Amino acid sequence: MEILWAPWRMEYVAVSNEKGECIFCPGNDRSRDEERLILYVGDRSIVLMNRYPYISGHLLVAPVRHVSALDALADDEKLDLITMVEKCVGILKGVMNPGGFNVGLNMGRIAGAGVEDHIHFHVVPRWSGDTNYMTVVGEVRVIPEHIRATYKKLLPLFHDL
Repeated sequence: MEILWAPWRMEYVAVSNEKGECIFCPGNDRSRDEERLILYVGDRSIVLMNRYPYISGHLLVAPVRHVSALDALADDEKLDLITMVEKCVGILKGVMNPGGFNVGLNMGRIAGAGVEDHIHFHVVPRWSGDTNYMTVVGEVRVIPEHIRATYKKLLPLFHDL
């Protein structure tokens, strides 16, 4: 069996750990939201862009409260979290017109969570033909739009929430 590595993910986790902050914990300082690619912080949920996306528009949705499992969330937090995932799908549909989505929950190290102590959903827009051999053969991802350009497109729609 051949193993494919994704070492670029460790840089994302290591940078957050060096600063002593969880990427999903918004804190009270909103002045760093653009730097941190945070699109939305509500009472119960946070939405940010994945700094190392699988594809343009790859969003992360997490509870504001730092928890490592679904059963640690109150019912209102669970409802808010899935409602925010739904809103992200709607915003991405309107702005980027994808053909579909992959939505998945990362919970625990074995499940692939780079930040295992804070559950989070990945919301990944998908288009026909958006995967190719470049990642497998060349260890390169082809992201058609700069992450800051995508951020600027999406941010006004999250302000409306």
